[in-house]
Amino acid sequence: MILRSRFLFAFIAILLCASGVARGQASSAKPAFEVASIKPSPPIDPVRISSDMQTGKMPRFGPHITASRAEYIQMPLRELIALAYNVKSYQIAGPDWLKNTRFDIVATLPEGASKNDAPAMLRALLEERFKLSAHRSVEVQKVLALLPRKGGPKLKRSTATPQPVDPDAPLKPGEMVVDGPDGPIRMTMNRDGSATLDMGSKGIMTEKLDAQNQAIRLDSSMVTMVGFADTLSTILARMNGRQVVDMTGLKGNYEVSVEISLADLLAMAQSQGFGPPPPPSGAGANSGPAATASDPAGGASVFQSVQQMGLKLEERKAPVTQLVIDHVEKTPTED
Repeated sequence: MILRSRFLFAFIAILLCASGVARGQASSAKPAFEVASIKPSPPIDPVRISSDMQTGKMPRFGPHITASRAEYIQMPLRELIALAYNVKSYQIAGPDWLKNTRFDIVATLPEGASKNDAPAMLRALLEERFKLSAHRSVEVQKVLALLPRKGGPKLKRSTATPQPVDPDAPLKPGEMVVDGPDGPIRMTMNRDGSATLDMGSKGIMTEKLDAQNQAIRLDSSMVTMVGFADTLSTILARMNGRQVVDMTGLKGNYEVSVEISLADLLAMAQSQGFGPPPPPSGAGANSGPAATASDPAGGASVFQSVQQMGLKLEERKAPVTQLVIDHVEKTPTED
């Protein structure tokens, strides 16, 4: 159970770090990496990763970009496309295999380039090596609207102001930094077994195992309702395919808490190719839950958490921007 929860902490961090709008814009000049290597990611060993995290050795996942080098480690092709085209991963309409076909990309930026040029260079690389072509489309679709419940929201305002994360600050044992959509994100494993994600402008989130309720609790501070809806979209789009849109009308920063059942998280992780192994045959209740969603649509625990804050998720229709994949190869051309 403890090993599995540590792996799921890392999995949540990967979701929040990789699933966002990439900084920078693609230019018409199509800047390119000077040199780039694309390799299929090796199989993930959740037990080894969890054991390493117990000793303070953090996994290396996601995008890591400097002024001279770009690394994208253990990233599904769908997440790479999202970064390259400046969209969210749940906005991509394409083959189902995009979500669990992972690659490691290591590239060198040309002299004079900046890390803000990396998305455009990644896009050029994917178009060249995977023969990727895509177009944007806006369609009216079913979404989940984040709304106040009758009686009004029960939210506490944050008094602190989000501060940017220093990407050059030395890492301590149990820490890792990943480039997120709004800047670097620092994850720290705490002595009590919880994990803290400092997401800069998006606030601070603490992940903690609730063994009694068989859930992971996410406590966030300094979060806007738009940012909260974005986090819910990142989670729920992988369960029931629905995007969450903020329609609360609330401004400012708040304290919010969400519980995700371990069953839902395990199902999410396995659907993304990150799943821990199932418990041994005949294992008792204390060995952890089976990887089955908490309800047929998935995300029941999240809906309940939202309701406890005086909010609700209600089905509505709204214009949704999608990146439609016209063509993509499963195997890239040789380096």
